[in-house]
Amino acid sequence: MEAVVAQRPSHEHLRVLITGGAGFIGSHLAEFLLTQGHSVTAIDNLVTGRTENVAHIAGDENFELIVDTVLNEDLVTHAVARHDLVIHLAAAVGVRWIIDNPLLSIHTNIRATEVVLDAAARAGKKVVIASTSEVYGKNPKPVLCEDDDSVIGSTHVTRWLYANTKATDEFLALAYHRDKGLPVVIVRFFNTVGPRQTGRYGMVVPNFVQQALANEPLTVFGDGSQTRCFTDVRDSVRAVYELAMNPSAIGHVFNIGNAREISIRSLAHLVIRMTDSRSHVKLVPYEKAYPEGFEDMQRRVPSTAKLREFLGWAPAIPLEDNLSRIIECSRAGSFAGADG
Repeated sequence: MEAVVAQRPSHEHLRVLITGGAGFIGSHLAEFLLTQGHSVTAIDNLVTGRTENVAHIAGDENFELIVDTVLNEDLVTHAVARHDLVIHLAAAVGVRWIIDNPLLSIHTNIRATEVVLDAAARAGKKVVIASTSEVYGKNPKPVLCEDDDSVIGSTHVTRWLYANTKATDEFLALAYHRDKGLPVVIVRFFNTVGPRQTGRYGMVVPNFVQQALANEPLTVFGDGSQTRCFTDVRDSVRAVYELAMNPSAIGHVFNIGNAREISIRSLAHLVIRMTDSRSHVKLVPYEKAYPEGFEDMQRRVPSTAKLREFLGWAPAIPLEDNLSRIIECSRAGSFAGADG
């Protein structure tokens, strides 16, 4: 079914609602939208988000932070109705947090998305849904395209809970699009990193940087040969914005990532060099860090051909530049790390 709401031109002032807007990606997106002349309302329960992330834009007359949960249906219904665009980022995030809080993660990721989609369908508002590369699971393909299969592990392994809930979010969004004509766009983030990201939930880059700055051992799980592709949050935010402004993106799923691979052990050594740290790399077996049966992927590389086709988009910021910015902000103890 065709979308029932025509996309507004990008130069028009938009009122944008961001769920999870005080989180890592959400705060950068809010900041970017303000620079583009739009107004932003962020809803965040501050479980993984932080007021410090948006402190530098809190005084902007075009920004509002509502501290509440997206599970508050009345709040979301009224908020969605008074905005032009909804970007749904609120979710339980991080492998470590998911493993420690499985029931809450399911409730947060699935029910909250249903609340947002239902409110948007009733109000006729476009929604961008944030998903994750985790939905590919253990798919062994060298490069992952949007239509590739999800290969998810056993339900006895809590690590796969996140992938399943986010895949369900995608099914929900596409069902609302097909059955109710709701204009939706789905984005799958591949290891987005930058200032304001916390290491509390197992995020490798902020953990490495903090350990290196403290001259502590950098803990690498397994043998460190597993590779990942890291995307600067500024590149990710730019892609989300351009997709939100593009009518032809409606009903589609897009990878947002960087195809440059680096092993986790090489990443650790790179951080040590860039911080002039006295740290060394410490290998930690998975069984000492995670519950029995934990599974990790050896590599996960995104295809961004679809983004190039739709937007002419490509990641522009090298990993070294991103790390320099993260290190600088970490040394300064700065949450802001304002984009420039």
